[in-house]
Amino acid sequence: MSWNQAEMRSLKPNRYVLIDEEPCKILSVNISKPGKHGEAKARVEAVGIFDKQKRSIVHPVTHKVKVPIIDKRRAQILTVLGSEVQLMDLETYETFNVAISAELGGKLSPGGEIQYLVAMGRKKITRT
Repeated sequence: MSWNQAEMRSLKPNRYVLIDEEPCKILSVNISKPGKHGEAKARVEAVGIFDKQKRSIVHPVTHKVKVPIIDKRRAQILTVLGSEVQLMDLETYETFNVAISAELGGKLSPGGEIQYLVAMGRKKITRT
C-alpha cells in the first residue's frame, strides 16, 4: 500500500492527495461554513504530478481521502537516451530509465545529479 488516509480538514496546500487514483499536488483548500442541518464542506484544487492535469474534489470535512506516500530521492545520470535518461539511485544503486519532461530537455548531462520522486510506483525527475 503506497498511500495513507487523512481527513479533508487536515489537507494543506503544497501537500499531496490522490484524486481518481492519480497523485496530485494540492494548490488550494477552501472550507465552507456549515449549513443549518449540514456539515462544513472542503473543496480541494490540485494538479496531477505526472500528467499536469487540474482536478478538484468536494467532500465533507470529516470525509477520509487517500494521501500518496511520496519518496524524494537523489540519483546520478548515467546516460541520456533521446527522450529518456538512465539513472542510478545514490542510496540503493538501482538503475532505471525515466522519461525526460519538456522543461528539462537539454539540461541533463551524464555524471550530473538530479532529484526525483517516487509515487504510486511511478518515477519523475523534479530538480536538476
